[in-house]
Amino acid sequence: MLSAADNDLITRIGPGTPAGTLMRRYWQPAALVDELKVNRPVKPVRLLGEDLVIFKDDKGRYGLIERACPHRGADLAFGRLEDGGLRCSFHGWLFGVDGQCLETPAEPDNSPLCVNIRQKSYPVVEKSGILFAYLGPGEPPALANFDCFIAPDAYTFAFKGLIECNWLQSLEVGIDPVHTSFLHRFFQDEDPAAGYGKMFRDRSADSEMPMTRIMREHTRPRIEVEQTAFGMSVATLRQVSERNMHVRVTNLLFPNAFCIPMSNEMTITQWHVPVDDTQNYWYAIFTSFGAPVDKDEMRRQRLETYELPNYTPRKNKRNEYGFDPHQQQDFTYTGMGADINVHAQWATASMGAIQDRTKEHLGSSDKAINIYRRILRTAIAQARGGERPLMTLDAGAAAAMTGPPAIDGIGPAESWQAYWQTADARRRQASSWAAGH
Repeated sequence: MLSAADNDLITRIGPGTPAGTLMRRYWQPAALVDELKVNRPVKPVRLLGEDLVIFKDDKGRYGLIERACPHRGADLAFGRLEDGGLRCSFHGWLFGVDGQCLETPAEPDNSPLCVNIRQKSYPVVEKSGILFAYLGPGEPPALANFDCFIAPDAYTFAFKGLIECNWLQSLEVGIDPVHTSFLHRFFQDEDPAAGYGKMFRDRSADSEMPMTRIMREHTRPRIEVEQTAFGMSVATLRQVSERNMHVRVTNLLFPNAFCIPMSNEMTITQWHVPVDDTQNYWYAIFTSFGAPVDKDEMRRQRLETYELPNYTPRKNKRNEYGFDPHQQQDFTYTGMGADINVHAQWATASMGAIQDRTKEHLGSSDKAINIYRRILRTAIAQARGGERPLMTLDAGAAAAMTGPPAIDGIGPAESWQAYWQTADARRRQASSWAAGH
């Protein structure tokens, strides 16, 4: 368990906080590209406790600026997109994507007022369907050469969803390798051919055994954690027979993302991005090593769970996450339907808006969480001391950082490490785009 002070240290992310200072040293997802594919591409966003507005100007450039107009504080989310920027509807002040005030039309023709006014602004880059923003000081770090960033557009799909709790407890679910045997347990196994786009519906690689059965029947895995240049790699090992081992390799991408296998063909790279201290969005890039992604079907499935325009969950604490005690008896462990995002929403939000870690009792199966928290505290101290924390990469280091492998398969127990490395290499060689990466 943590002290109250340590819990605050690693959870609170507002401007000036230790964790907030760290998180601002990285590119963070701010919006989906799809959210600005509209007639008026202007959207308010709250990110790391700051109220901002993201927009796309008439030249196709993205801007992210403070939401309150610096004139008299009116809401720029209701501004007009025109004349190369975003114009406040109150007095017509115009701002470019870099925050520079371009016009103050109510002032005299020779007024120099706008020259000296620059709205707070942050750089934005587009990657694989997500608009990433850098809210930190100085030059932004380079983004690693990860699969989700180098795959062609046809082989990726991006989506997001709101979670009503602190970012850290959501992230810690993603790096907890044991919860899948319980929280996401299905009492029947589906036909993998009907499970496109759904987590745990495929067979594990090199076997006929459904992932759902493995998770259900083998609840005490061995967990091996290796710290890496990108954060850590977690190998979860389930002995499924005398000779065979189920091997599931997942990754923590520091500071607030992970990469996990979704199926034999697809991986999920997912960020948990603080809206503020008590809410976060998950942003995910689904990356296919096989056929191009069926984006329409992926979007349709997820819109059954999330409601536009803010990607809020349809099942939530106000309707008890759709809990059905009869379903809990014979369909899923939670009784909350088949969508694992609903299960995770319940688990994390039920901890409270900010989990009180002074009351938790961690076991040996929580080793990945313990190691991650140590890495996080070290990086917070480095950022506060002016040092360069983990994963603030220069261009050379970013280009050399590839992968990471995310594998779910069954191989020989005695050589499980060689097995998953071979499985990853085999999948890449067979891919139309990943060969050589």
